[in-house]
Amino acid sequence: MTGLTVFLFVLAALLVLMACIKADRVRSWRESLNPSAPELPDAAFVVGRVILVAMAVTCVVVGFQGLAVQDDGKWSDDELTSAVEGATRALDGSFTYGGPLEGDAPADFDGEYARKVEQEVVEHGGGDAPQLGVDAASVRPVESDRAQYRITADGADTAFCMDVKRTHAGYIETVAPGLSGDAAAVKLPKYTFAVSSRTGDC
Repeated sequence: MTGLTVFLFVLAALLVLMACIKADRVRSWRESLNPSAPELPDAAFVVGRVILVAMAVTCVVVGFQGLAVQDDGKWSDDELTSAVEGATRALDGSFTYGGPLEGDAPADFDGEYARKVEQEVVEHGGGDAPQLGVDAASVRPVESDRAQYRITADGADTAFCMDVKRTHAGYIETVAPGLSGDAAAVKLPKYTFAVSSRTGDC
């Protein structure tokens, strides 16, 4: 995209230079190439200059639009910093419930939770930040109750380390659908997450 933008700016400059060439010089060049050609009126040069300038303006506008599109597709360090801080606040203190038969099962820190971290970062990126390009890679052997993620994004030079710790916070009693009486009572394990983040690698 950058190469195309540079080409458009260079082309715009050449078009402006062409529009600035004097009519007498063009007439002399034309006469040297084809002496029998009819002479061009001044109005033709005016129209030609307007067309050349309009083409130059179009090239500049398209070039700046290309730069804007390129910027929208990349994360800046400030955007990623703000997004990670927002995601950390959203995830810290969050909770989830396990299944009634799974007991104290390990969290899916390599799969489901990593995707959740990426989604939260994207959601907290703000209106100008891209909606893709965030990666939350596990950087330590995953335990049943703790994980660390190295968070990066396309275009940003800064990386972040996010610590996640899951705590078993007891059980919640609910009613199984379609049942009644004592058999309907089901206990689901409740887990809370303590999340923190810092700038730099883990």
